Amino acid sequence: MKKFILVLVSFVFSLSICAKNEGHAISVKVTGKGKPIVLIPGFTVPGDIWNPLVKNLEKNYECHIVTLAGFGGKEPIEFPWLPQVNEALKNYIIKNNLQSATIIGHSLGGTIATWLAAQRGIKISEIILIDALPASGALMIPNFNPENLIYESSYNKQQLAMDAITFEQNATAISKGMSSKESEQERIKNWILESDRKTYVYGYTDYLKLDLREELKNILIPVTIIAATKPYGEKMVKQTYKNQYANLKDYNFIIAADSAHFIMLDKPEWLLKQIQTILVSK
Repeated sequence: MKKFILVLVSFVFSLSICAKNEGHAISVKVTGKGKPIVLIPGFTVPGDIWNPLVKNLEKNYECHIVTLAGFGGKEPIEFPWLPQVNEALKNYIIKNNLQSATIIGHSLGGTIATWLAAQRGIKISEIILIDALPASGALMIPNFNPENLIYESSYNKQQLAMDAITFEQNATAISKGMSSKESEQERIKNWILESDRKTYVYGYTDYLKLDLREELKNILIPVTIIAATKPYGEKMVKQTYKNQYANLKDYNFIIAADSAHFIMLDKPEWLLKQIQTILVSK
């Protein structure tokens, strides 16, 4: 009998590991009970950034907290990276019967949520996008053409060859504009430093190549976009989102005033209130 129990426990544990590691492109932690919510973090960011939010949501919702391969201490995968991440999340949602789920995504996580919402063969309930765009590359690169973005670029080679001190200096500079709080800037910097370097470099190329503006036409579910005003100001932010989401039929747009990119770090109580209101009104 004891042997049977041990075998059963081992079997259940194996199933749990499979559910949490969808082809190793994603790792998922599940907590809480109720309607499902899938939470996808941004680039380099571990899933535990959602912990304060989940602590409140798990009382009424089943939270599926995602960490992407190569970040948050997770093993890297082969490239191309982002297409594998996208497919792994799609398969995870289908296999676990989460097609009634709400997906909350920050930055890249929001872009992934947008990709999922535009897919055929998968029906999710709604998406909540936190400071996320469907085509970040088009905003950042003049004469944007995804075909021109390749792994073996001189910029990528420089990033891969960069020594630890210089890389940390760059990470520090990047983190300064990501949050209004110095303590959170340090966390953001450390997430960059802890990431797998190749995933950081080549994964970002994948991110910039992804252009979902045409696919927005396929999205018919409710969409809420929460946008930060720093550092560009409310007027420019509204215009940017209007341009990028021009092909999206309808969406609710909320401004996070006086917040930088990491709204969940700059305005955690405010963001919790917004998300709870959105979930209840669905």
